[in-house]
Amino acid sequence: MKLLTFATEEGLRLGVKTESGVVEIPAEDGWPRTMESLIAGGDKVIKQVKEHLRSAIESGNLLQEEDLTFGPCVPNPGKIICVGLNYREHAAESNMSIPEFPVLFNKFNNSISAHGQTIPLPPSVKEGDYEVELVIVIGQTASKVSRDEALEHVFGYCIANDLSSRDLQFRTNQWMLGKSLDHFCPIGPYLVTAEEVGDPNRLEIGCRLNGEIRQQSNTSDMIFYCDELVSYISEYITLNPGDIILTGTPQGVIFGYPPEKRIWLKDGDEIVVEISKLGSLKNRIRG
Repeated sequence: MKLLTFATEEGLRLGVKTESGVVEIPAEDGWPRTMESLIAGGDKVIKQVKEHLRSAIESGNLLQEEDLTFGPCVPNPGKIICVGLNYREHAAESNMSIPEFPVLFNKFNNSISAHGQTIPLPPSVKEGDYEVELVIVIGQTASKVSRDEALEHVFGYCIANDLSSRDLQFRTNQWMLGKSLDHFCPIGPYLVTAEEVGDPNRLEIGCRLNGEIRQQSNTSDMIFYCDELVSYISEYITLNPGDIILTGTPQGVIFGYPPEKRIWLKDGDEIVVEISKLGSLKNRIRG
């Protein structure tokens, strides 16, 4: 299933994208009201939603995507864990060595934003950059899980643009400030369940800036695959339903260009990040 959230006067509502349109999940007792509660509900809730889909499609009770204002597909993740330098060519373009262990850092919930949302670029940011990333969404509590068991704890996957302020990121040896600015983590448009995605390390991944292809790769080029990341992180940090893991970006970021060719993000830029089976996440920059 392709799950999503959309804005209403009463707040965010849950929906499911189908070939016929978007089915709204009832906002009634006995139904999940948030994406986080749907994820935590597990197989029982998924079965309930699938049964509702059939009846809604038969009745023609559908919404159209073009009429919706998307919300983040996971509006309130418990943890946002990010993996740096997880594609070999991106490590090379950054002039950094291949890591022996996953390089972990974090964003915070203030950075979460949605498909279609305009992203403000603060005046203090001089070196704004894009990063297309595959996101793992945890579905079951994971603590010290083996690599073989790791993906059993995954609910699904989505797309993120790990927007970055390189000047702030490298001001000190801690990356957090340059990564956690307000709205600097758009995710969506859909949260796609794991069984629909299949192998997460066989997906085409790319980014277009104002229509120009900037990043084009495959998640098979990751240094640490998704199962290894979940296992490694869970060895030290308990992962809970609704936590998300940004798994790194391939080559082609602005920072990887020679200094004389770096044209940083500016007012009016449109960024489209795409991953096969997950759709396209589009945002515009406002300077």
